Amino acid sequence: MRSSKLLFCLWLMLVLPVMAQSPIDRVTSEAAKPSSLGTNLERLTDQVGGRVPGTPAMQAAVQWGVDAFKAAGADTVHTEDFTIQAGWSEGDTELTVVAPEQFHPRAVSRAWTPALGLAQHVPVIDVGNGSTAEFAKATDTAGAILLVQSSEMRHWSDLVAEYARARQVADRALKAKALAIAFQSTRPHDLLYRHTSAVQGDIDRIPSILVAREDAGRMVRLLSSGQKLYADLSIPNHIAGPITSANVIAELRGSEKPDEFVVLGAHLDSWDLGTGALDNGCNAALVIDALRAIKDSGVRPKRSIRFILFSGEEQGMVGSYSYVRAHRQEMDNVAAVVIFDSGIGSVSGFSLGGRKDLVAAAGKLLAQVKPVAKGKFTTDAGADTDNFDFMMEGVPTLVANQDEANYLINYHAMSDTFDKVDLALLKKHVAEAAGVTFALANSPERLGPRLTHVQIEQTMGETHLDEDLKTSSLWQEWESGERGREK
Repeated sequence: MRSSKLLFCLWLMLVLPVMAQSPIDRVTSEAAKPSSLGTNLERLTDQVGGRVPGTPAMQAAVQWGVDAFKAAGADTVHTEDFTIQAGWSEGDTELTVVAPEQFHPRAVSRAWTPALGLAQHVPVIDVGNGSTAEFAKATDTAGAILLVQSSEMRHWSDLVAEYARARQVADRALKAKALAIAFQSTRPHDLLYRHTSAVQGDIDRIPSILVAREDAGRMVRLLSSGQKLYADLSIPNHIAGPITSANVIAELRGSEKPDEFVVLGAHLDSWDLGTGALDNGCNAALVIDALRAIKDSGVRPKRSIRFILFSGEEQGMVGSYSYVRAHRQEMDNVAAVVIFDSGIGSVSGFSLGGRKDLVAAAGKLLAQVKPVAKGKFTTDAGADTDNFDFMMEGVPTLVANQDEANYLINYHAMSDTFDKVDLALLKKHVAEAAGVTFALANSPERLGPRLTHVQIEQTMGETHLDEDLKTSSLWQEWESGERGREK
């Protein structure tokens, strides 16, 4: 009898603390426990590697996602195919300065740009930072390689500016009838990376390359000395017709409102120079481990949660766009969307996609999630990750705001590898993501309403997102109803 009482007391000591925890605390506590997080990420990066849609590696990554979600305990797992209008892979890009000196600058093609057969003894023209004023000063640009200088990247704003400038330079280069554009790398130590100006998986309008920072600097100095520079350039890219890729979707069904759901997502694809660990393998692994934590906590949220690994993000958020289009009739049922896409830097809070009306409710709800209780909310809006098309449908979205940490130097680069990921910090992010997602799914009330077409456009004006969209075809797609909530 005494031993039975002792066992009962021990059982109470173990069980009562768990029972006393709030459901959110149970989820975040479970997230902190040992899991296959690191092993999953290592498999994705070291074994699968860089994951460009249309390649065997991307297919292997999709299967990785399916297997990992099943192992994590998802109620259901499936894939949804979609089409990207063009496939692309790099050939053996070569740039050789042939006069007045001879040397071989390190260079790679920018992604989803057209091929260029061997062009010999082509003049190289320095167009400074590629501004309108610099182009106005440049002469003899027709048929030339235009060398565009850059500053070293240090902050998020520098990265945003690099993308915006590339589109503007392409417009000016086309008007100048240039043969190709050579962008100076924004990273030191000969580090090369892959960028694209694709908006919807489209092939760019002009061949362009990225040149190692130090080699481009040498070219600039030679030109500045008054010498005329000539180069041979070959960009034998391989371009295919439409290709098929897939999103991976897992679900935990809700206990009371299963037809309403919250999305936790990250993109599974990456560029191919590195192995896509920071962008965005760590967060793909996070999404899977968040599912595990919620399932293993033993607490079932009121609403369903869909855990989505999007593909085609790097080609213009094609996978999330395709998902939203395919599920357009369900947008009224989406309570919120949570996205992680900024590497391993500490989470300072969340961007609410321009939604000032959500700040108070988000603050009250997420104050219950201890890992992010002191986080700040920003009301900026951008077209740069997989919340975009949900946001354009008026759905509340939360994108993790993160410190730069080691993200920018390795972003899209050959150095973006498994060893750059701080697994202890990633584990903390799992707790944050799982806690926030569970809180949104379990709350009696939704975070906020779905905006109307008029309200969405008003929000775009307040955040100046409309100005950004007008620099690409995205604004025309919004106005035509092809993108965003219908009028």
